[in-house]
Amino acid sequence: MKERLRSVDANLLLALHALLEERNLTHAGERMTMSQPAMSGALARLRKHFDDELLIRSGRGFVLSDFAEQLRGSVAEAVEAAEALLGNHREFDASSSAKRFAVSVSEYAMTVLAEPLIRAFEKEAPGCTIALDPLDVRGDRIETQLMRRDLVIAPLGFEFPGRTQPVFTDHLVCLVDRDHPRLRDGRLSVEDLAAIPHAVAEFVAAGDRTRPLETALAHAGVEDRTVLARVTSLLTLPFAVAGTDMCAFVPSRLARRCLEPLGLAIAETSVETVRITESAHWHPQRESDPAVVWLRHLLHGIAIDLEDALVY
Repeated sequence: MKERLRSVDANLLLALHALLEERNLTHAGERMTMSQPAMSGALARLRKHFDDELLIRSGRGFVLSDFAEQLRGSVAEAVEAAEALLGNHREFDASSSAKRFAVSVSEYAMTVLAEPLIRAFEKEAPGCTIALDPLDVRGDRIETQLMRRDLVIAPLGFEFPGRTQPVFTDHLVCLVDRDHPRLRDGRLSVEDLAAIPHAVAEFVAAGDRTRPLETALAHAGVEDRTVLARVTSLLTLPFAVAGTDMCAFVPSRLARRCLEPLGLAIAETSVETVRITESAHWHPQRESDPAVVWLRHLLHGIAIDLEDALVY
């Protein structure tokens, strides 16, 4: 197979890599800064060379043929080798580039990073675009997503693969309706937390492991809380709590944005502060990619501003 791959026109290697990762002509073309007709032409040449469909129509999208699945490893190795050989000789000029960045982001990180990231792009990389899509935390998908994106931004502590760089930190606070009958002088006791029904967000990546919040609650004396509502999105927790007798522990940045609109309050408790860290993850083959290095530096600057603005 590798002998067959070596005979491919070198100009088609990156196009092949983009097609195998994106499984979408439009996205692969944007990644390569090629028009869709040009990318269709590249695919036609690749199909002729390999005598295989490579991408097979399935509904409104494409899936990889069995042969294309086998090619992925060899193509990734070839691109990684080329990056190692040539990466240090390339430059990325954000001010003149028209690159399309692809970043998968956890829902919560999206609410924190979208605005400052887009403002930074408008200022420093006006010709570039950034596609932000939801993080797919299924175990069998995260590595594929990591290969197909410039960066993946997700919480630390769930053993996501790839290289990492912390972006911002936060801490959990207890959110309740501002008229909650057990809220006294802005506080909830341990007894209150044990008696009040809780709303929680399920995070597939957590699996069966004990979360830091569960450990902190147990240390405070709340070992068997009553979970009345389970939601699939962290962002919906404030809406689930509003107007009810439930409470929920959510990141402070999210909580503070919901206080006035939803009539909520942050309750002080004796539960030990649980801190969370959202981190950028990237595939090792992008370690020296000048564009991705630039994006990581951009995020580092944004992170400093975010940390300075965090209120404890």
